Amino acid sequence: MHVVVIGAGVVGASIAAGLAQRGAQVTVVERDWPGAGTSATSFAWINSNGKEPQSYFELNAAGLRAHHQLAGGASPWFVPNGHLEYATAPEHVDRLRGRMGRLVERGYPVQELTHQKAAALEPDLVIPADCDTIAFFPGEAHVFPSLYLAQALARAVDAGATVRPRTEVTALEPAGSGARVTLDDGTVLHADAVVSAAGRWSAQLGRLAGVHVPMAEFTDPGDVTVGYLMETGPLPVRVERLITSPRLNVRPDGGGRLLLQALDLDVTADPAVVPAVASELADAVLERLRGVLRNAEAADVRRLVVGQRVMPADGYTVVGRAPDAEWLYVVATHSGVTLAPLLGERVAAELFGQDEPLFADFRLERFLAGTAVTPPVPRRPGEQ
Repeated sequence: MHVVVIGAGVVGASIAAGLAQRGAQVTVVERDWPGAGTSATSFAWINSNGKEPQSYFELNAAGLRAHHQLAGGASPWFVPNGHLEYATAPEHVDRLRGRMGRLVERGYPVQELTHQKAAALEPDLVIPADCDTIAFFPGEAHVFPSLYLAQALARAVDAGATVRPRTEVTALEPAGSGARVTLDDGTVLHADAVVSAAGRWSAQLGRLAGVHVPMAEFTDPGDVTVGYLMETGPLPVRVERLITSPRLNVRPDGGGRLLLQALDLDVTADPAVVPAVASELADAVLERLRGVLRNAEAADVRRLVVGQRVMPADGYTVVGRAPDAEWLYVVATHSGVTLAPLLGERVAAELFGQDEPLFADFRLERFLAGTAVTPPVPRRPGEQ
């Protein structure tokens, strides 16, 4: 079986590896360079924390387990040190405690920490004295997307896959029981199946095949599809895990650097107008950082990007064959980094004929009724 995978981000590379390891002939086509899309601007928090409804929780929980299984413990790309969250405002406390209770009922590991236990985990974390709700989610993790992508592509190539970077698909057409894929250099690939793993370009790619893939697209600054991400220079700060706090999310980014999100400030995010690393926005985030971590007084922002989320129109994962073009298998998800190893395994299994029950609620057919859908607003610090 020859499968063409379009898109070499973390999802496309994982699916390519899963297919090649099952014996498929795989060609990966990437318009730019591997990881150039959303994979390059992801906070890369691996979790099923607060994911609703139940079926979406179970899908993401399976993705979290797949990461642990693939990595087999800490690895260069996988940091299984958990996630610490604290709340101060009464409404945040209520939401956090409610979420903790639901997660415990579902068997998801949750611990409530005292200030002393939190300080033992994160000595440089500043938690207000009057904060009485600190949660630790020990099974959660974060990854370094570029390093994850490197190992996924290596698995694919080692199993015989071919990767064609800086190559654009210009036509997708049915051909017999499969498809004909035309590339911008005139090459024509004949495939038994095509996997669309094009991320935020999923709607455009679907149109080439005459398939409607409903995606939320950027329209105005601060909408659901965009958000700032900032990276500091190296700092003498002890941070070993992802931290979500009322005004800032922080995680280690290697070499003493930190990755920062202040999601309530995303109201001005616009991919066409990216603030400088020396800007009022960066200064505001650094001020918050100094209130969250000790020894961050000298912090500066070395990289500031506007990330663009992969957001299906209703906010939930799309995974499965296109109803009117069975040769086209579509994958698009906001939870791409969490789900990548699971999708790599289970999408490959489906293409080899094995149905995946976890995908049942996330097929493209759910949009056929034409019901208007509104994507959810991402969780913001203090609003979890």
